[in-house]
Amino acid sequence: MSLKFSRRTFLKASGAVTAGVAAATTVPKKFLSWAEETGQKDMKQIPTFCELCFWNCGLVAKVENGKVVKVDGNPLSLRGRGRLCGRGNAALGALYDTDRLKFPLINIGKRGEPVWKRATWDEALGVIAGKMKGIKEKYGAESMALIYHGTGAAFWKHLMHAYGSTLSAAPSFAQCRGPRDIGFVLTFGSDVGSPEYYDFSKSKYIVLFGSHLGENAHNSQVQDIMNGLAEGAKLTVVDPRLSNIASKADHWLPIKPATDLALILAWIRIIIEEGLYDKEYVAKYATGFDELRAAVQKYTPQWAEEETSIASDVIVRVAREMGEFAPNICIGAGRFSAWYGDDTQRSRAIAILNALLGTWGREGGYFFPTGAKVPEYPGLPAYPEHVEVAKLDEVYPFALLPTTTSIKQASITGQPRPVKAWFVYGSNLMKTMPDKEETIKAIQNLDLMVAIDTMPMDIINYADVVLPECTYMERYDNINLGKFKGASEIALRQPTIEPLWESKPSWWITKELGNKLGLAEFFPWKDGEEYLAKRCQAGNIDFAQLKRDGVIISKGGSPYITAESQPEFGTPSGKIELYSKQLAENGFDPVPQFTRHKTPPAGYFRLLFGRAPLHTFSRTTNNFMLTDLQKENSLWINAKKGRELGLKNGDYVSLINHDGVIASGRIKVKLTQRLRDDAVYMNHGFGVHAKGMGRANGMGIADDDLITKAAIDPIMGGTALRGNFVKIVKGA
Repeated sequence: MSLKFSRRTFLKASGAVTAGVAAATTVPKKFLSWAEETGQKDMKQIPTFCELCFWNCGLVAKVENGKVVKVDGNPLSLRGRGRLCGRGNAALGALYDTDRLKFPLINIGKRGEPVWKRATWDEALGVIAGKMKGIKEKYGAESMALIYHGTGAAFWKHLMHAYGSTLSAAPSFAQCRGPRDIGFVLTFGSDVGSPEYYDFSKSKYIVLFGSHLGENAHNSQVQDIMNGLAEGAKLTVVDPRLSNIASKADHWLPIKPATDLALILAWIRIIIEEGLYDKEYVAKYATGFDELRAAVQKYTPQWAEEETSIASDVIVRVAREMGEFAPNICIGAGRFSAWYGDDTQRSRAIAILNALLGTWGREGGYFFPTGAKVPEYPGLPAYPEHVEVAKLDEVYPFALLPTTTSIKQASITGQPRPVKAWFVYGSNLMKTMPDKEETIKAIQNLDLMVAIDTMPMDIINYADVVLPECTYMERYDNINLGKFKGASEIALRQPTIEPLWESKPSWWITKELGNKLGLAEFFPWKDGEEYLAKRCQAGNIDFAQLKRDGVIISKGGSPYITAESQPEFGTPSGKIELYSKQLAENGFDPVPQFTRHKTPPAGYFRLLFGRAPLHTFSRTTNNFMLTDLQKENSLWINAKKGRELGLKNGDYVSLINHDGVIASGRIKVKLTQRLRDDAVYMNHGFGVHAKGMGRANGMGIADDDLITKAAIDPIMGGTALRGNFVKIVKGA
């Protein structure tokens, strides 16, 4: 993949990028010199993949004289298909951000009130290794936890296992998609994947619940749903807010918050009682139909209207439309699903609705993906024998992955076992976990807290040692495996330039720290390239092709049920479980049941939040290519309600929640008819409290400052993030 580009052509097409980088005067001069050069230049094209969100789209970096001057989508990538979203196109803003973490830092002050000492890598890793040895001797290896987000975490998990700890958790489970995944696993014996196995491009009917597709910029998924709509698919969106995708819907159902389960149960009843379900499919592949039918009899359309504020005739009409177009229908499982505390059951109800309509393994519904595997590095020694310890998540019987919920509680209470150290990789915990004061309390109880990041996020203020990782544009990383319809993808991340300042890739940091811990045998690779090359060699994968193209695509079998390709369900019964004996045996409702949730008291609104199309939460709010386009969030308020409160567009207000907590900063009012009058809405990721992030610090309000109550899903330990209420205070 080598093409020639004119510097003049590039500058004309992307002058704003060049101007932004040129203005970053503290970037080493050698990385700015292209702006002063003239004439035609040969431009290298280096494929890699993006990390500005978890979709990890393939990109091709245009590199001239050791500088990245442009990025384009990799046309071979199944995640992006040659396109990058607004965030992905801002790769240079992440790479050349002068606020980046540049050197290892040791906190000689207090957690939360840091006094930073610049350190060498040897000094910083020496401090960490010394602390780890002491903690292991006193409390055992399993007292150390890794909390992570991002591809590079694979090296940290390897280090932790070599050290003797299996305790690692991602906030994306308990605070995001965990309830969804467990709800589908309990029903189908499988989750819905990431990217999800939605066959939107072939759908004839699509239903979304609170899914801000497009605003979350899930690249190939957005392309698929738009292709499906272009081919005539009907769309129903259930959401208190008229999101961008809801604006394209045939039906927008502005549901009362916290009542989605009521609507789904009413739909299940209608589809059963009117015979709209796929009788042959249910008889062949499902179990528990009679029990399901009996359990939903009370959920009439008229009852659901009272709960949801959606007219009963509309509820019936949409149910009949779903039945008409089944099985070529996809009722989306969503992604962020940690809403109200009964989220596994809500997700299970969505799974049951899909099962009744026969969508699992059917064209236009949920496809069966093709997977790929790459062997681990050959010849590594076995990890230390696992020491049996009390399980942190035993109280949540279906926490199939460790939860940050339990790690935090064990760090505070020492029960059911002590957790005395956190490694926090690429995760701004001040903004990802609810109840910030509780998070701080947990951190203050630790013997060691290490942050590994590219930016000085809010969480950095509470670290003992900060390790500056280089950005995804500067490093080799773990191989990315993608499961898609009829094909699998192996994607390579490789450096496009040398790391800036003294930042380092995680393969190097963990190797050096492992050496100091006496674990050198677990890190035999010379560098990141050798690590990846030997894994590919072990799997007969052409590493030279992978470096050249960025991805290797392998074709797979049928994505749908056929006579020759029958589905397998990983449930105890081997069938789709409409009635779950697993849940019943653990004291939970075997069929989802509706529970009424609290509503906002007088003068308060339910606080809703979501993604901004141009930002990946706080990860990008300092990116100079994106802050120019959106520097702060705004508070959506129903226009009529806002006028009653004496508000007008552009006013700045502050917010106070039901516990009397006042959010730091102020937020601009946006009066709109696109939102119910009992809720307010804002983009998540703003209101950063990090002085080192010069563009983002203090811009807008952080919804996470106001999330002080979080009911816990008793089935899998997810934290409910939509159960908080706020009052608007004028005159901010």
